Amino acid sequence: MRIHFITYLIIIFWNQALGWGQTGHRVIGQIAEEHLTRKAKKNIAKTLGGENIAMTSNFMDEIRSDTTYYFLDPWHYCTIPDGKTYDEAGTPEDGDIISGIKKLISELESNNYTIGDEKFTLKLLIHLIGDIHQPLHVGNGTDRGGNNVRVEYFWENSNLHRVWDSGIIDRQKLSYTEYTHWIDHAKKRQIIEWQSSDVMKWAYESMSFRSQVYNLPESKKIDYRYNYENIELVNLRLLQAGIRLAGILNELYG
Repeated sequence: MRIHFITYLIIIFWNQALGWGQTGHRVIGQIAEEHLTRKAKKNIAKTLGGENIAMTSNFMDEIRSDTTYYFLDPWHYCTIPDGKTYDEAGTPEDGDIISGIKKLISELESNNYTIGDEKFTLKLLIHLIGDIHQPLHVGNGTDRGGNNVRVEYFWENSNLHRVWDSGIIDRQKLSYTEYTHWIDHAKKRQIIEWQSSDVMKWAYESMSFRSQVYNLPESKKIDYRYNYENIELVNLRLLQAGIRLAGILNELYG
């Protein structure tokens, strides 16, 4: 009985710790795929062994079950407390999502890999560019990125982080290809603007949305209204992540 209870706790923690969710990451990957140059698409397919970006986008969450990769756990997020800058907060000794993305891009540019081969490194980068666009992956340092904020979401117990990782997205009842078709309509000027920004800009954007994310009723019971007020932001961040991922990959492989 005790073993089953511990297993249950591990599963709960696992579900709370992931970024976006399978559908969200696949949407980002599919959007990126649609905006690759022909040369980049060919080179990436060769590197990934024929696997597409959408289906490889959850790799970094999947390997969290392997103790070999526990050191990568801090790379899924960063902490910038309210009223502080990233420099003031400081980069943790074990790294974070900002330093991780910079490191992975540098290694792909130099072909000098420290924690795996090119395929492994590319898979990590695909995932982390998605994660940093989820507002709660730029945490305020007080509640584990919303994991400690208990809410009742459509009459079921949950937490705020999980709502943003997967709850709002899965509530749309769309496959990742249907979801991509729904939101992948960025204008040319938006694409240029979004792809011209860097990882620090992405992080500060996520930070700027936290006040909206934490705008909860006192009862912490959220349902249709919360979805209605936030679905546009969810879709914007998914779209920006996909467009920016494509921009980085076109630079690296195009």
